[in-house]
Amino acid sequence: MEQTIYYEDYQVGAVRETTGRTITETDIVLHAGQTGDFFPHHMDAQWCETTEFGQRIAHGTLTFSVAVGMTANVINPVAFSYGYDRLRFISPVFIGDTIHTRVTIKEKKDHKKKEDMGFVVEALEVYNQRNQLVLVAEHLLLCEKKQFHEAKE
Repeated sequence: MEQTIYYEDYQVGAVRETTGRTITETDIVLHAGQTGDFFPHHMDAQWCETTEFGQRIAHGTLTFSVAVGMTANVINPVAFSYGYDRLRFISPVFIGDTIHTRVTIKEKKDHKKKEDMGFVVEALEVYNQRNQLVLVAEHLLLCEKKQFHEAKE
C-alpha cells in the first residue's frame, strides 16, 4: 500500500503495533544459510542443552530482520530508511516464540544540511508472547518536508 506521509505528518508519541510472527526452526536454518552463522547456539540442539538457555536460540539478526519486516506495511514515496541505531538483543528468542513489534515515534529533528528534509526517530521494541522485551533499536527515517515538496510542484 502506498501512502505519502511527510515529516510534518509524524506525531511524537504516536504508537503502532504489528501482528505476531512465530519463529520456526526453518527460519533459523534459512538464516544460518544466508549469513553463514552456523554457531552451535542456533544449530546444535544437543550442545544447547548444556547452556544456560537449555535450547537453541534464534540469531539476533534473524529476530531483528523479522521484527523490522513486520513494520514495513506502507510504501512512503517521500521517506527513506537512513539506518538503525542503539540495536540491543535484550533476551533470547527460541524456536516457537511469537514476536511482535511496537513502534513509537520518539523524536523529530531537522536535517543539518538539507532544509527540505527531516529525521523521524522511531523507537522499536520487540516482545515475545509472554510480553518480555527481547530487542530494542532506533530506526532513523529521512523524510521530505511538505512545504518544500509543494514548492517544487
